[in-house]
Amino acid sequence: MHPASAEHQRRSYIYGILMAAIGSMLFSGKAVLIKFAYADGANAETLIALRMLMAFPMFYSIYWWHSRKRSMSPLTWLDRGKLIGLGFLGYFLSSYVDFLGLQYISVGLERIVLYLTPTIVLLISYFVLQKPISRLQWYALVVGYLGVIIVFIQDASSTGIRAWIGMLLVFSSACFYAVYMIGAGEMVKRIGSVRLVFYASSASAVFSITQSLIYSPTAMLEQLPQIYWLSLLNASLCTVIPMLMIMVSINRIGSPLVAQAGILGPVSTVFMGYIFLSEPITWMQIGGMLLVIAAMWLLVHNNPPSKKPSDKNKSDDFDGAEPLN
Repeated sequence: MHPASAEHQRRSYIYGILMAAIGSMLFSGKAVLIKFAYADGANAETLIALRMLMAFPMFYSIYWWHSRKRSMSPLTWLDRGKLIGLGFLGYFLSSYVDFLGLQYISVGLERIVLYLTPTIVLLISYFVLQKPISRLQWYALVVGYLGVIIVFIQDASSTGIRAWIGMLLVFSSACFYAVYMIGAGEMVKRIGSVRLVFYASSASAVFSITQSLIYSPTAMLEQLPQIYWLSLLNASLCTVIPMLMIMVSINRIGSPLVAQAGILGPVSTVFMGYIFLSEPITWMQIGGMLLVIAAMWLLVHNNPPSKKPSDKNKSDDFDGAEPLN
């Protein structure tokens, strides 16, 4: 291989890893911003509506720029119906119950539970789609859920029944997103990742704003100034920007390596909770988190990455490596 080409590949690999790691940490910062907003008196219905309302023009800008570069086949009405369903399930309902769950549990436990989403995809594929699971994958499932139980015990010891409510809500969020990932995996091959994200997020914005108007018609106009700033940061820094970074990094290094870099997500969330929210860090919590990370590592290495993404998928490859919620 030519030295210049090898150097280019090395730089592309490093940039891909860095973007995946930073994107994962930015996604995780969402929970801290939501906690700040709750402390200022906002509710989940208003926060998710403001987030999607502010994110919509950003998603549209990405879609507009992308559509200028390549021709796109027209969508059928069936495609549109599926995209609306995916937007409702993966971007609205999943995010909404996650926002609700953050009222009850620590940001560290929330992110660790969401990090289990690939294992839920695995279980749905096994029980519903009749796809086999290897012995190593079963080991990963057991280790991962054992880790979550350990972290949950830490939360439950200080918050009691609130930890159970929050845990169930966030786990439901992970389940909804897992179903979205399975559905999106089929559609993204036909319509492309950018169109899928744009239409699904647009549908989610409509659902979120409608819900907020039903819940309180004037709530989105009556928030404190800091709520709007937190929502703007959530929409940009913790939603659109990291999603774009993850998409680019998948193009550069492939989904398995991006999933490995995503390990920094739950780790960074635990420390952000400690620094910004004064949430305690205990050895029990660290031990549980390490078990969950080990489980995800086992799952990733059970499906080893290729050396380089294929040219066919390089320009538009996204498989939902990070949850939007």
